[in-house]
Amino acid sequence: MGDVNPRDDASPLTERFSLDGIIAGLAADMEALRSGRMSVDAARAQAELAKQYFNGIRLVVNAQRFIEQRAKQIDRPHEEGEDGK
Repeated sequence: MGDVNPRDDASPLTERFSLDGIIAGLAADMEALRSGRMSVDAARAQAELAKQYFNGIRLVVNAQRFIEQRAKQIDRPHEEGEDGK
């Protein structure tokens, strides 16, 4: 379905979870199903995989939101040269 790089927390979700590729794959599956190149059973299996994939992403988003709401701002110490001294 796509490569997942969950350790790169700074990148947007679309990049971290290859969402563009997943959505393009789902659209291609739908076209294949409609044209008869994919069986109904295969389409159902792909849809179930996509559902689980997006459930996982939802959990990541909810966890991130939960942590961000409870995080405290920590003032970093001034490094030498930052304030002109």
